[in-house]
Amino acid sequence: MSTHIKRLIAEGENESVDFKFEISDSRKLARTLVAFSNTGGGTLLIGVKDNGRVAGVRSEEEYYMLEAAAELYCRPQVHYDITSWDMEGRTVLEITIPKSTTIPHYAKDDNGKWMAYIRVKDQNLLANSIQLKVWKRGKRRSGTFVSYTEKEKLLLEYLRSNGKITLSRFRKLGRLSRKKAEIILVNLITLNVVEMEVNEKETLYILKKDPMAGDDTMSEKGPYPPVH
Repeated sequence: MSTHIKRLIAEGENESVDFKFEISDSRKLARTLVAFSNTGGGTLLIGVKDNGRVAGVRSEEEYYMLEAAAELYCRPQVHYDITSWDMEGRTVLEITIPKSTTIPHYAKDDNGKWMAYIRVKDQNLLANSIQLKVWKRGKRRSGTFVSYTEKEKLLLEYLRSNGKITLSRFRKLGRLSRKKAEIILVNLITLNVVEMEVNEKETLYILKKDPMAGDDTMSEKGPYPPVH
C-alpha cells in the first residue's frame, strides 16, 4: 500500500483533498474539478469512502465519466493527472488537479447554467459576484487605481476596530449601493489590502495580514495613508 495514499487518507478531506466512493454523476464531479482549479489545486481520490475506507474503483466506466466531467462539464476544460494505485487488491485512482492559470473555470449544472466554484475546507462553494469581479480584474494588463475617499477610510477604520464585515453591513454603514460597495471591496482585494473569508453561510471581509510586518497591510508603508 502506498505510503503517499495512506497519508492522504489519514489526513481526511480538506481544502486540497477530496474522497469519492464512485463517480456516478459527471456534472457533480465537475464542481470539484472546478473548485480545485479555481483555488489552490488539489487531489481527488476515487474509490475511497468519506470515512476513509478503501472500497476501490468499481468500474472502468468511471474513467470515461471523469473525462466527460473535465471536458464536457467544465469550461474551460480542467486538466489533470491520473495515477492508479493497487491498495490491497483494490484500485484507487489519484486525480491531481493543479491550480489553473486560466481562472475562473465554470461547471455546468443540472439546469445548463455555468457556475464557478471555490474550495473552502472540504466543501465546494459557489463563487460570489465579488470573487468573479476580482478574477476579472486580475486579467487586466493595466494596474488598479483607487481613490482614497471617506468610504474607503470608513471601511478600513471599521475593520481595524471590528475585524470583519459583510457586504450588507458595509452597504448600510457607508450608505452605498450594492454596485458601489462591491467596487470598493474588489479594489481593496485586488490591492491585497482586504481579503475574503468564506464559509457555508456568508462571506466576510477582513484586513489582510502582512507576514513580513506582523500587522495588517494598512501600515504606514501600505498603499494608503495610515487611518486615524
